[in-house]
Amino acid sequence: MSDPGQQTPPQAAPPADPSGVGSPPGSEAAAEPIEIQQAPFNLLSDDQDERPESESLTPARRRTRTIVLSSLLAVGVAGIGLLGWFSWQINSQRNVVLNPPARVGDLTLDTSENAHETADYLQTALSAEVDLDKTVGAVYTGGAEKDVLFFGGTTVLWSPEKDLETSFELISDEQGAVTGLHDVDAGSLGGTMKCGTTKTESGDLSVCGWADHGSLALAMFPNRPESEAAPLMRQLREAIQTRD
Repeated sequence: MSDPGQQTPPQAAPPADPSGVGSPPGSEAAAEPIEIQQAPFNLLSDDQDERPESESLTPARRRTRTIVLSSLLAVGVAGIGLLGWFSWQINSQRNVVLNPPARVGDLTLDTSENAHETADYLQTALSAEVDLDKTVGAVYTGGAEKDVLFFGGTTVLWSPEKDLETSFELISDEQGAVTGLHDVDAGSLGGTMKCGTTKTESGDLSVCGWADHGSLALAMFPNRPESEAAPLMRQLREAIQTRD
C-alpha cells in the first residue's frame, strides 16, 4: 500500500517515431518526404567541373599529348611533301619522244630489210611484257661485229624500276635469262638504269636498259663487256630520248 504522502514520479514520454508512422494524423512529428534529384549525381566539385581540359591534365600527360600531335603533324607534312615530289617527277618525265638518229657516235643506223624485221620483232616482244603507247626499234652497226640492238617505247610508268625489271624477262633463251642485274649510272636524264648479262651460243651478251616515268628501253651489246655497254647505253639515250 502506497504512502499517501509520497509523490509518484512522472512517467517518461515515449520516444518519437522518426518515420512518423506511429504519429496521429496532423501531428507535427510526421516525417518530410525524401526528394530525389532527376539529374545524375555530379562526382566532381564545381571547381573541377568548370576547369578547362588542358588544366585538368597532368604535366606528364600534356607533354605526351604535345609529342603525339607534333609527330602526327610531321608525318602529315612529310606525306604531302612526298606526294608533291612524286607528282613533280611524273609531270617532268611523262612527255617523252624516242627517235633513233642515223648516227650515234661510231654507230650507224642499219636500214636494211633484215634490220627492220629484227627491230619489229623486238618491239613486239617488248609490248607483250610492258603496256606501251608507242614503240620504236633500231639496229646499229659498229666495227668488229659490235652491233647494237635497241628497242623501247613511251607511256606513263608509275613504277619504272619494277617495269624495267619485268622487261628484262623477255631477253632469255634456252641458256637462261639475264643474270647479275644491277644498277648503273642513269646519266643526266635520271630515272633508273640497269645492266646484266645473258648467255648465248657465241658467249656472254651484255644487256642494259633504262626506265623513267615516261619511257622504257633496252639494248643488247654483242661482243661488248659491260664496261663498254653501260656508257654506250647512256650515249644512246641522250641521242634518242627527248622530253617536251
